[in-house]
Amino acid sequence: MVSHIKCNSASLRSTGEILNILGVDIKYGLSNAEASRRLEQIGPNEFKADPPDPLWLKYLKQFLEPMIGLLISSAFISVLMGQFDDAVSISAAIFIVVTVGFIQGYRSERAIESLKKLMPPKCNCLREGKVQSIPASTLVPGDVVYLSLGDRVPADLRIIESSDLRIDESNLTGENKPIAKHSNSLPSHISEVSLAKPLETSPSSLSLDSGDFPSSVVRRTDSFNSCSWVDGETVISFENAAAAAIIPPQRIEGAHRLTNIGFMGTLVRAGNAIGVVIATGEYSEFGEVFKMMQNEEAPRTPLQKSMDRLGKHLSMISGAIIFCIVVVGLIQGRNILELITVAVSLAVAAIPEGLPIVVTVTLAIGQMRMAARNAIIKKLPAVETLGCVNVICADKTGTMTKNEMTVTCIVTGGLERADVTGVGYDPTNGEVTLEHSDGPNSAITHPNLRRLVEIGSLCNNSSLKGGILYGQPTEGALLCLAAKMQIPDPRATNPRVKEWPFSSERKMMIVQVQTPRLSNPCTSSFFMKGAPDRVLPLCTYYRTACASPNDLGALITIGETERASILAEAARMASNGGLRVLAFAEGSRIEGDFVFAGLVGLLDPPRPDVESAVEICYRSGVRVIMITGDSKETACAIGSRLSLYRPGDICLSGEEVEKMSLHQLQSQIHCVTVFYRAGPRHKCKIVKALQKRGLVVAMTGDGVNDAIALKSADIGIAMGASGTDVCKEAADVVLLDDAFSSVLAAMEEGKALFANICNFIRFQLSTSIAALSLIALSTVLSLPNPLNAMQILYINILMDGPPAQSLGVEPPDADVVSQPPRHVHESILDKRLMKSVLISSFMIVAGTLFIFHREMAADGKVTPRDTTMTFTCFVLFDMFNALSCRSQKKSIFEIGFFSNRVFVLAVSLSLIGQLLVIYFPPLQSVFQTEPIYINDWLLLLTISSSVFMISEYRKSRLTLSKLFQLRKLFRFMRPSRTSVVSSKTIV
Repeated sequence: MVSHIKCNSASLRSTGEILNILGVDIKYGLSNAEASRRLEQIGPNEFKADPPDPLWLKYLKQFLEPMIGLLISSAFISVLMGQFDDAVSISAAIFIVVTVGFIQGYRSERAIESLKKLMPPKCNCLREGKVQSIPASTLVPGDVVYLSLGDRVPADLRIIESSDLRIDESNLTGENKPIAKHSNSLPSHISEVSLAKPLETSPSSLSLDSGDFPSSVVRRTDSFNSCSWVDGETVISFENAAAAAIIPPQRIEGAHRLTNIGFMGTLVRAGNAIGVVIATGEYSEFGEVFKMMQNEEAPRTPLQKSMDRLGKHLSMISGAIIFCIVVVGLIQGRNILELITVAVSLAVAAIPEGLPIVVTVTLAIGQMRMAARNAIIKKLPAVETLGCVNVICADKTGTMTKNEMTVTCIVTGGLERADVTGVGYDPTNGEVTLEHSDGPNSAITHPNLRRLVEIGSLCNNSSLKGGILYGQPTEGALLCLAAKMQIPDPRATNPRVKEWPFSSERKMMIVQVQTPRLSNPCTSSFFMKGAPDRVLPLCTYYRTACASPNDLGALITIGETERASILAEAARMASNGGLRVLAFAEGSRIEGDFVFAGLVGLLDPPRPDVESAVEICYRSGVRVIMITGDSKETACAIGSRLSLYRPGDICLSGEEVEKMSLHQLQSQIHCVTVFYRAGPRHKCKIVKALQKRGLVVAMTGDGVNDAIALKSADIGIAMGASGTDVCKEAADVVLLDDAFSSVLAAMEEGKALFANICNFIRFQLSTSIAALSLIALSTVLSLPNPLNAMQILYINILMDGPPAQSLGVEPPDADVVSQPPRHVHESILDKRLMKSVLISSFMIVAGTLFIFHREMAADGKVTPRDTTMTFTCFVLFDMFNALSCRSQKKSIFEIGFFSNRVFVLAVSLSLIGQLLVIYFPPLQSVFQTEPIYINDWLLLLTISSSVFMISEYRKSRLTLSKLFQLRKLFRFMRPSRTSVVSSKTIV
């Protein structure tokens, strides 16, 4: 029985072995009968997802949240006791919160569906000697598939034949550079070697499959006795030198690095090929990602955990209230049924049914704020989670860097150097400066530099229009360089006769032009670019430094010393700067004797805002880790440029992560700042190791390879401009501008939102506890009720209404934003918040009881005036308490009375409502109130403002304490006069 072949295994076998194992003739393909038999045995080329829960069941699962369960209990008890108004309001809160949670959960599951879209509906397959267009779902191992430009690979294929094949694997690897593919088997042993130690091999062992490439060129490259690459990616050597001639410089550290395999879902960007299917459906590389995504559960957010704990705490408080009141009542000899009725009523009132709605509204407001800062929040709880993040795992390409190749330095054959500034494909951004130059325009007019740049433009199939690239990034960088040097496109005056395109086998590109017309006299008609170790063997001469500004340097024969110097310079550029290095040459005949023109170093530059954003992250207690599929040299170079990779930091490869156990990785990961050659499984393992250390992890990504890690991270952040659909669906946040600084902005909003939620909880709990305590004390002390039922209902509306809601839209405070992330296990009801709540509650209860007792003292009876004064006092306490709850640490005089206009409007409406209740006759009869006078208002304002005054006093003490600590720190840092004198004496 024919079965699937693992990509690693298939890459090491020859095409003949693969065809024999799969039992297929490359010229005939499978018969229809055999294909049907295999399809029945193996199954279709599809992803089989577990049957999803029905929508009604998904909706019902939302009711399992602890806070929702508590609210359901409250609503049920309210119905039993006839409090239908409470039951309706609680039920409305439940419906809103459950519906929002259901919608967010439903949207998150669409990521798996998006993965299925990467499979093409049809493909060109050879069956019974005829190429047919068949459904991709019917492919089986052994099918021969034809690929051409623009095709999406329908299954994992072992390349059998190829012609200049380049496949875009960005949706799998995250790296946008198309990968050159070939049909040769990969060597079984690959090891990194130093640039300073070239590999010694027998020249005769090299065998280059050159196609139509001139045999003379092949012979010249064969005679070169070094097989190490210097191309800015990595430098490797092979046991089999023949393999070195045909395999690109990449280490086999994951299936996505195999250069003779075409992976399902990837896109053919150039060339064509014939491949044989080795794996289909869930057995493909994409299938592995699919299965991992299905098995990966998104963790509960810190806010959800905090709300769970709050629900449990409130349940315990409610139970304690019922127990205490029943015990005290029994001791007093009261009726047991009456006691239970009162106790349960108070317990229901203690539950803040408005809390879930306020949290949802606050998060929704934060969602809108973040959208204005280029961060789209897909799942509401993620808004607050951003404020808890203490580790960011950032993908390099497109997030940390611009994904725009840029020339940074030029070295001529005579080792004359020039630096290039600017980023991207806008030629007006930056300039070319010659080292030790005599003038600002010396590089522009330098003959050797101009000739090198002209060759780069001739060996080019891309174009730049208005700063927009059409073609390969490397070629776009060369065209931009020419524009910076004010060199017209030489292709317009030098018609191309023939091209030998760049391929993974040749590692070079040669073009032939008809009548060379360049800036200086030229007899060459052949121009070349490629890897330095491929170009240099074909060169016999190089040009010395220019003797005059108008003449090219003299031609000098290249000796072994000069070759070594050129290779050493290329190695320095590659290792120190992490650059991709290309060499250029020109010649009058294809057979050889080329003139070496020089080297160009290219880099995908970091985004300008990233370094400062990384520094801000470190200052605010957030660690940044860079994960990339690039080589170690490139990764460390970019990390150093961003001040991310510092002395003492560790850099780990995906292969090393693979070999470690989760416990080993967890113990070392605190020292690692850069991971290179990392695949999907490695990223997921890195995230889990960080989470095991109790950290809240944010993961950024743009490819399918990032989707698993995005889902397993506490907060997944996808790139909106360059990200795949799978990645965006799996993420919690989508960045519209792909900028790392937008992550920082979103984290600031997250911190501010949590502070607002805490402010609301502080207000609602203090008001709720005060109301409960007022009624409970009256019941326990056998006093008349200070408030009637309608007045209690009105207070309950205020407690959950406009003033409370307006606290959720408080503008972000700079001090809150600069604070380090809160701990994931930190409770919302921490000691500081509870202390503030209890102090405010005590002040409200004491002041309200004082007014009630003062008004009742005259005759000992409860009159409408007594309840009006008590009721108004409580409402005013509520307003002053809301004012003090706008900030936990800053005085209202610091943040400003009118900085939150919604709050001002909410308080104004509440006070107008209170005036109507007191002075509007129809409402007087409903609430049993009567008018009060100016002296009454002055008394009530004086008493009720005490809660605000106490809060302001507490905040001022905090401010003074901070200033005192800063003063002590300054005095500690400032050297004393004695120490200065003694230091002078020592000197």
